[in-house]
Amino acid sequence: MIVGQWMTTKIVTIRKESSIQEALAVMKRESIRHLPVTDEDGNLLGWVTDADLRGVLIASMLEELTLEDVMVRKPYVAGPAMPLEEAARIILEKKIGGLPVVADGKLVGIITVVDILTAFITMIGMLSQSSRLDVRITKPGTPLDEITRLIRHHRAEVISICHLPGQERQDPIYSVRLKKCDLQPIVSDLLDNGIEVVSSIP
Repeated sequence: MIVGQWMTTKIVTIRKESSIQEALAVMKRESIRHLPVTDEDGNLLGWVTDADLRGVLIASMLEELTLEDVMVRKPYVAGPAMPLEEAARIILEKKIGGLPVVADGKLVGIITVVDILTAFITMIGMLSQSSRLDVRITKPGTPLDEITRLIRHHRAEVISICHLPGQERQDPIYSVRLKKCDLQPIVSDLLDNGIEVVSSIP
């Protein structure tokens, strides 16, 4: 998955000459928390958030401040072809709520925490009608494909498999999401083959 597939393309922008109060009013009207600052050609000049603006609101009442005075001039950005995982890593590491998406200097979208969360939830199938098995491999050398083989034997369809990180030296746990099905025969088969079922959600 790439940023371009999940970014918001309906972009609200503002000019650098705008006041702090104008920018806050736009954010409130559009129910957004990030505002790209662009020129008339759509080039990205800066980036402001509601937290940035509220932090200088009182100062803006005492002196004439514009967005050019307070915007982040070189914000972290993403490209449309950037892997979604990379955008998520930047947002997490930098503790920011979103990234402007730029192609050839032009603003083409915005990718936010909500966009990324929606993508990953969709990818693992949480929004679809599904069942879930969390399994621990306790028999040494049991490969992941043994789990999927046993599941397919019961004509169940795998939507996604996620490895759940555990503590050091713990047996690996996998969360397997399936199209909604009867889990009981699958659970019995897994147990018979030395694969512990930690939990199941039908």
